[in-house]
Amino acid sequence: MGFFQEFKNFAIKGNMIDMAVGIVIGTAFNNVISTIVKKIVMPPLSLLTDGVNLSNKKYVLRAATDSAEEVTVGYGELIEVLIDFFIIAFTIFLVIKIINRFKKKSEDPHDKTVETPKNIQLLSNIEKLMEEQNTLLKSKKD
Repeated sequence: MGFFQEFKNFAIKGNMIDMAVGIVIGTAFNNVISTIVKKIVMPPLSLLTDGVNLSNKKYVLRAATDSAEEVTVGYGELIEVLIDFFIIAFTIFLVIKIINRFKKKSEDPHDKTVETPKNIQLLSNIEKLMEEQNTLLKSKKD
């Protein structure tokens, strides 16, 4: 019964829903980036390399015969997939960097341009009160 209760807590707290949304958005983002690479990045790259289409590049291990199919290593597709990966990784890095910048800015209690969340504001007030209490205690000792 413990496993099912743990799964129920996991699903109800929103972790599973957050993951599902992330996976759906990630899949859609992957399709967008894949299209950008294949339709926008690769054609100019093909022109720069005298019309070489990377997706068709392959190394033939055994030529096709009447009784056997051609055996090849398709390194061109690997290059396209690596380009996809680096574009996706770089884009996600930029998005996370921007999110962290906004998050750090919103958590700064002294920054008045962004409204400080209530919990951060309360913690900041507690910190000030503790500092005042420490100075009072130190002055009583002396």
